[in-house]
Amino acid sequence: MQLKSQVSIEYMLIMGFVTVMAIPLLILYFEYSSSARDSVATSQALQIARKIVDSAESVYYLGQPSQTTLKLNFPDGIYSANLSSKEVVFKVKVEAGVTDVIQISSVNITGNLPTSPGIHIITIQAQNGFVQITSN
Repeated sequence: MQLKSQVSIEYMLIMGFVTVMAIPLLILYFEYSSSARDSVATSQALQIARKIVDSAESVYYLGQPSQTTLKLNFPDGIYSANLSSKEVVFKVKVEAGVTDVIQISSVNITGNLPTSPGIHIITIQAQNGFVQITSN
């Protein structure tokens, strides 16, 4: 009878030890995965801003009737998107708050950008003295 209870107690001690060791590992895993997700969203927003600025400058220097279309995958977590004179600004929600992603252009840019995640088609069109950006 004593042997059966000893095995049960040892089994419970082993399971308790495994649980105590697994909890910190799970916490580390979730913290690392959330910081990686934030880093990926910020990097994607920066890449989108660079593509928009590069295309806007290219279209502007080609002249007024020219335009181009970009198919961009917007990440989850974009809080707002703003085009102000010569800047493309994305505000991205991260675990620590909100991060600004800014890309500066050498030409004037106006228009609007979407903030919802997913694939969006962006049209960049040269106008007289500026570049018009619209999303479909």
